[in-house]
Amino acid sequence: MTRLRGGAVAAAVVLIAVAGCSKEKTKGASGSERTGGNGAVLAAVDSLPVKGRAPKTGYSRERFGTAWADTDSNSCDTRDDILKRDLKDLKFTGGTCRVSSGLLEPDPYSGKDITYRRGRSQVDIDHVVPLSDAWQKGAEYWDASKRIALANDPLNLIAVDASTNRGKGDGDAATWLPPNAAYRCTYVADQVAVKKKYGLWVTDAEKAAMKKVLTGCPNQNLPTGGNPTKAPERFTAR
Repeated sequence: MTRLRGGAVAAAVVLIAVAGCSKEKTKGASGSERTGGNGAVLAAVDSLPVKGRAPKTGYSRERFGTAWADTDSNSCDTRDDILKRDLKDLKFTGGTCRVSSGLLEPDPYSGKDITYRRGRSQVDIDHVVPLSDAWQKGAEYWDASKRIALANDPLNLIAVDASTNRGKGDGDAATWLPPNAAYRCTYVADQVAVKKKYGLWVTDAEKAAMKKVLTGCPNQNLPTGGNPTKAPERFTAR
């Protein structure tokens, strides 16, 4: 999925403001699309169901399957798929799956350039909608295949600076936004897209926070695409 970062975001906002809204779809590097402007993302926010946050009772990472399963059957695990999508200057260990090093330029959350080396913790693969947040807003009631799909969907995943990401925890838009203000419109639009795709709800405070951010960028595109919302049967066998 196309993810504008750093200064590119600010430049894009200026260009859109000058050129006006576009209804066209743009194809991103990951194969996803972003539906063009005209308030599409704000309309998507309004379409999300609003409820209170449910208890975290029963949540564990394991309820969303084994970490980084190869749900798209490309013989590479999901983590390496996202590293390959989001990093530059890639180097591999044995073949073209296992990323050994690369450059995150820039990190969307902090705006800094981060060097990735396997075995160190400078880069995380973040769930844009945290799995715990999803659990408390509908995923508790899903079958296993849908939870596994969410955990491995490229639409919900992004390579980011590890230290910045650790401060996010399982926060939603009402409690955490990227320190890099230029990326916030893209970040919130991504959260809206994931919640809409999977039928997750938002709280009143979360919806208000999303609209506050997106009102400042009414032509922000709404991403689509990613993996199906049901994982292959082999990942859900008991």
